[in-house]
Amino acid sequence: MPEFDLLVIGGGPGGYVAAIRAAQRGLKVCVVEKERPGGVCLNWGCIPTKAMLRSAEVFQTVATAAEFGIYADNVRFDFAAVRQRKDAIVKELTDGVAGLLKANGVTVIEGHARFIEPTTVEVHEVGASPIFDGGPRYAAAAGAAIRRVSARDVIVATGSVPAQLPIPGADLPGVITSDGAFGLTEVPQRLVIIGGSAVGSEWASLFATFGSQVTIVEMQDRLVPLEDKEIGEALGRSFRKRGITLLTGATVTAITEGDALRVSVGGPQAHDLDADVVLVGVGRRPNTSELGLDVAGVVTDARGFIEVDDGLRTGVEHVYAIGDVTGRTLLAHVASHQGITAAEMIAGHDTHIDYSVIPAATFTHPEIASVGLTEDAARAAGHEVIAAKFPFAALGRAKTFGETEGFVKIVAGQTHREVLGVHIIGPSASDLITEGALAMSLEATLDELADTIHAHPTLGEIGMEAAMAGLGLPVHIAPRKR
Repeated sequence: MPEFDLLVIGGGPGGYVAAIRAAQRGLKVCVVEKERPGGVCLNWGCIPTKAMLRSAEVFQTVATAAEFGIYADNVRFDFAAVRQRKDAIVKELTDGVAGLLKANGVTVIEGHARFIEPTTVEVHEVGASPIFDGGPRYAAAAGAAIRRVSARDVIVATGSVPAQLPIPGADLPGVITSDGAFGLTEVPQRLVIIGGSAVGSEWASLFATFGSQVTIVEMQDRLVPLEDKEIGEALGRSFRKRGITLLTGATVTAITEGDALRVSVGGPQAHDLDADVVLVGVGRRPNTSELGLDVAGVVTDARGFIEVDDGLRTGVEHVYAIGDVTGRTLLAHVASHQGITAAEMIAGHDTHIDYSVIPAATFTHPEIASVGLTEDAARAAGHEVIAAKFPFAALGRAKTFGETEGFVKIVAGQTHREVLGVHIIGPSASDLITEGALAMSLEATLDELADTIHAHPTLGEIGMEAAMAGLGLPVHIAPRKR
């Protein structure tokens, strides 16, 4: 007889949400977590970076307060205090997750789980590891106790870790991943970031605000290459205005050590750069080390991600996988929804996820957010499209806010004017994208967005204004010349 109805391996934004929902459905649930509750999102990703980015934003606001008629002299920042605030927020939230698990009757076991059968694991106690970057943060403690845990069903929710670059010098001191960036005790004077996607761009925005000389090396022709082309180009223009050097269409071929780190850049304009710190932000890989998936019979793809069907089931009966470890969409909110879906399926309730309507946000300055198809993707899919834009510079609330950079772009079908995608760069983009996601979920049209009365003056009006522009009836910008 299994000890639990459900065993969840990993207590991140997918795992703890799955555990709570399963417990709400009456299941006896156990979570095995080797670090702190909350996973990468709360401990090493979403929350700590946004806490530090907020500090950078406040610093920038105070430093430019004279534009608002407010005068603050000798504005400075304390990087140690920035990190302490981040740590306090992380602790409060991770403690909160631990409290929620307890309140829902979920058993939490600290340790590293390894399959010994498809629905049975051995849990090894873990201890803190001195290795902060380039290796596991937690390792098996000497003489660690081992506990056997069995369940009727198992969810693997072990997430992902930063990918390593296969280039000479990638293992040198001073070459770090996004995890390692949290270990920096001072702002680097010269920072080279490899990769201009969301991770690299966020760190670039943060450290540039705090005074670093930042260079981004991106192999594609623009930043955030998964976003709509116009969004990436706009972010590039904004970064250049802030003094960030962008080397697009370029790759790092080697890193060597001397008085400083020497970064060799290949491409049309090959040259060397000196850096105090090199931050690698080129992607993530599944966190399945020593999990024993082969013992359980769980199949992974060529990159090591666990293969699942639309119900999050692996090829092994009673074994599910959710979140980054599946390689589908590596976002915390997707992991959470997958966790709910898997828990509901296990509890006997039918549900599904619409992967075509997943919002994403990048917390640069200016912010970026998107949902649905880019203009190029919509055309490639055979749609005849309307691409409607409205600038924040023409929005009253943005003027009063002092943030007029950027725009909203709505991609819609030509015939029925259905919303196919929404792309935003500008203030509060991460909050504004929710309307776009809801519009797509409800199969809304430009007409319906334009006819929805929005409160004034708000940043949210920009969706309505962009829809009006898409209909050829803009009020607050000049009509497009025919």
